[in-house]
Amino acid sequence: MNLTAMPRGDRLPDDLRFELDDLSRQPVRDLVARHLAGMHAQSPPESVHALALEGLRDPAIRFWSVWKGEDLAGMGALRRIDAGNGEIKSMRVADAFLGQGVGRAILDHILSEARGLGLAVLWLETGSVEGFIPARTLYASVGFTTCGPFDTYGPDPFSVFMTLRL
Repeated sequence: MNLTAMPRGDRLPDDLRFELDDLSRQPVRDLVARHLAGMHAQSPPESVHALALEGLRDPAIRFWSVWKGEDLAGMGALRRIDAGNGEIKSMRVADAFLGQGVGRAILDHILSEARGLGLAVLWLETGSVEGFIPARTLYASVGFTTCGPFDTYGPDPFSVFMTLRL
């Protein structure tokens, strides 16, 4: 995504470092745990589709930690569904970095990686309740549109499904 397509006033941080991560460092593990806790606080257990550490270690998933200096700023993952389709998983910005463009930078990184892998379509599942409005707004801002359930998901009133042709 180029900067001219971003809403006025938004700026991508230029000092973020993306690392393919094995989920072994404690700050990363803590952010995954915080992400899961946040999902469970807003949705019933059967509607939480975020992955725990073991799920994020699946060979079909690429997981990135995002650092600003020595501080963990966020995380994001891309799951390959098949040769042409991928799913965004577990995007999260650390609380201290909210509102600073980190979420957009993570999304842009995942989109770039997906294109580099030759994926044609990206999918995602996010929450339907008010707390997920910022995430849905971010996804829509780069062209994601709502759709029905995909892959192994079924209808769920606590889920919103979105897709983007790359």
